Amino acid sequence: MPHVQLPKVGTDRAWREAARACLRARLAPEAVTWSRGGGAATLFDEGSAPPPARAGAAIKVPASFVDLAGLVAWHSDPERFARLYALLWRLRLEPALMAEDRADPSVAKLRALEKGVRRDIHKTHAFVRFREAGEPGAPRRRFAAWFEPSHYTLEPSAPFFARRFADMDWMILTPDLSARFEDGVMTLADGEAKPALPPDAAEEMWTTYFKNIFNPARVKVGAMLSEMPKKYWRNLPEAAAIPGMLQAAEGRMRAMAEALPTDAPLFAHRIAARAAPPPAPPEGEAATLGDLAAHEEACRRCPLHEHATQVVPGEGPPTAPLMMVGEQPGDTEDLKGRPFVGPAGQLLDESLRRAGIDRSAVFLTNAVKHFKFTLKGRRRLHQSPGTSEIAACRWWSEREIALVRPRLLVALGATAAESLTGSRKDVLRRRGAIEEGRDGLPVFLTVHPSFLLRLSDRAEQEEETGRFVADLLAARAHLDGLLAGGPPPVP
Repeated sequence: MPHVQLPKVGTDRAWREAARACLRARLAPEAVTWSRGGGAATLFDEGSAPPPARAGAAIKVPASFVDLAGLVAWHSDPERFARLYALLWRLRLEPALMAEDRADPSVAKLRALEKGVRRDIHKTHAFVRFREAGEPGAPRRRFAAWFEPSHYTLEPSAPFFARRFADMDWMILTPDLSARFEDGVMTLADGEAKPALPPDAAEEMWTTYFKNIFNPARVKVGAMLSEMPKKYWRNLPEAAAIPGMLQAAEGRMRAMAEALPTDAPLFAHRIAARAAPPPAPPEGEAATLGDLAAHEEACRRCPLHEHATQVVPGEGPPTAPLMMVGEQPGDTEDLKGRPFVGPAGQLLDESLRRAGIDRSAVFLTNAVKHFKFTLKGRRRLHQSPGTSEIAACRWWSEREIALVRPRLLVALGATAAESLTGSRKDVLRRRGAIEEGRDGLPVFLTVHPSFLLRLSDRAEQEEETGRFVADLLAARAHLDGLLAGGPPPVP
């Protein structure tokens, strides 16, 4: 059986060349083995040679696979090369596999390896600590560092240091490889044992700086250990100070709290507004949506009314067969007093148009009627409503549903799902399904348009927006079926 032995330096490039040769020879994944650790690249070891290349069209692979392979090659998983070649073999017949089926086990496993390599490169950049090792008075300063990465990531990490420390000579030693940068030229060689590096006077100054930027009020031990695992501590001079700082964090935080200045008094009109009793709600049960909106203006069922500009009632035809329920008003909705008029509302309008649904025929509302936010400077940043706030506002949602009597409810996001079905769990898994609501009406679950706006990757945003439009088309088809079955039951 052909065996591909890859070199320790340039492993990623050597794997690509070897995989290309194996693919041209039509070697199936189970017919070839892989390893890393040789000197010069030996593509077919143990005296074996690949079968001659067969004629055929050139095989193209997506650029995403090339990028994936370029990182996974540096992982320590002994099966990484075989996994990459197996996926490459499949891409001959399924060229869109990586884009269309992200849940495929092979793709998912390789993505996890890629993530591990990216994380290890980041840790290398963050936690390498140089010590000065050159002779005093030398023309160029010389530095050395010892590091123990989790994977074989020194080679892809080293260019960062070459750019950042281009004016000095340095070397980074690891158990696998060593990188040397001298006179502007970087070389890679086999790893070495941990050397006895000289003490560095700058370490004490760095530790003092680290202690002074430590904020005890923001200590989260779990998050800290995730970002700075203990395996790196033995090579970090500042790590010796961490246990003592954590032990003293609670006392320092109390002292900081006691030293805070008292809050400035509120303006007189705000004090008076808080002291005044809440206005009495209109008498009697709301018979129309207008009556219900007047009742909502006097709502004091939860504290959200204290800071919101105004209540934002539902909007739409009083006999709309389709009711869409979002999370809560956003900043724009809070100022204008109308639902879905901000960025998420604009995306919803476009998606409804693509799905052939007339917004003017839909009743639009939110599970929570007041805007919940936190201030950051002059900006009001959205905060998700809590369970108690959703429960308090459900009283209004039930009355909207009773007045409009829609045939189908569409829950946009987890908050709406919790309000209408009692559960916000696994909304992405439940999306596209029809569930029975609290009042017996069918509830179609999908995502909130704001979820699409938060996606940073443009391609992913377009893909997810297409799925959202498909959800709306499915909801429309279900509604058409309900309408064809006759009038709604009288509650």
